[in-house]
Amino acid sequence: MSSPIRSPEGVWWDHPLRGQEKTWLGIVGVTMVVLFGWMVGWMYAGDQNPVGPTYRVTAQRFREKLTAYKDSARQSDQGLVPSGRDVYIAGFQWAWDGLPVVLEAGKEYRLHLGSYDVQHGFGVRSDAELWKQINLQVVPGYEWVLPFEFEEPGEYHVICNEFCGVGHRIMNNRITVVAGGSSDGD
Repeated sequence: MSSPIRSPEGVWWDHPLRGQEKTWLGIVGVTMVVLFGWMVGWMYAGDQNPVGPTYRVTAQRFREKLTAYKDSARQSDQGLVPSGRDVYIAGFQWAWDGLPVVLEAGKEYRLHLGSYDVQHGFGVRSDAELWKQINLQVVPGYEWVLPFEFEEPGEYHVICNEFCGVGHRIMNNRITVVAGGSSDGD
């Protein structure tokens, strides 16, 4: 059986463009440039991309840092209350080490993120405002230090949003944010 559509002669790129094709290619090209510029501009003006230093670290060394952090933090009914501004969190199959934690609203912390085993996604969101969430990648062999501040008190859920194995669906925890000056957590 043969096709009722006749094949064009030669190769498609040797055929001259017609007016409508040129118009649509122009619209697509301008749209691409505008969207790319918007993306770059929003990265700086919109403060969208968290930045911070990243260090090479072994899983064992990061575990030692996190253990020292937990030893210096105060334990409350709601979770760890850090003694300073440094908060250590590590992902491992299938839990978060260093969570739950109690932080103060309006106070800037340095979040030290790492992984003991495989790549994890660090997703933080509030039930009240699902559209306000942050999604980060936590990669083994690296410690990512991010300036982090919660504006509003409340319960924030931490989930792994990068498939990390069969127990991925149970990898969740929380960050409790209290009004400034009331991080008692008891």
